[in-house]
Amino acid sequence: MDIEDLSGMTLYAILFAVIFVESGVLVGFWLPGDTVLFGAGLVAADPSADVSILVLAFGVPVAASLGAVVGYATGRHLGRPYLERRHAGALVRTEDFYQRFGAATLIAARFVPWARTFAPVLAGAVSMPRHRFGAAVIAGAVIWGTGLVLLGYAASAVPGLRDAAVWIGVVVIVVSVLAGAGGELMRRRVARSRSVEDPAGTSAG
Repeated sequence: MDIEDLSGMTLYAILFAVIFVESGVLVGFWLPGDTVLFGAGLVAADPSADVSILVLAFGVPVAASLGAVVGYATGRHLGRPYLERRHAGALVRTEDFYQRFGAATLIAARFVPWARTFAPVLAGAVSMPRHRFGAAVIAGAVIWGTGLVLLGYAASAVPGLRDAAVWIGVVVIVVSVLAGAGGELMRRRVARSRSVEDPAGTSAG
């Protein structure tokens, strides 16, 4: 899909729907949110396009936040038993992150393709306090959503960058995946350190 060929209203509808689904609906983990946001910013910078950078900058975090709220409610409704049967590993990793890094987990998860879909669901399953969840979700949605749109908008001023938008999108995705892998390696290192310091789990008692 070439987003440059879409009208303003069509682009808004598709973009907001993609971001909403990817931000908390369990089937949305495969959607290319990073690339779409960056590309939308490029389009908004074109004077001939019927696309407002202000609408994108404010609309994207709203769609992202609403999607995360749906994910949180889904996790609360399905509960731990359901997720433990189907996503046990992800549940353990995410709960460990929440216990160590708190609400910042939800902000960092925005930059990891699969995590921004599952993190809100798992937050609901582990009963993360609503006020902490809400604050982190909004912060993450603004930093990630508005940030990538504005990045694309600013990048349009660089000669030849619009033609390279696909490759830039690939780079954004690669960086996101590497960031997620780095976070997982850090989590494992901390877990190993704890097991060495307290091999028998004596601190738990």
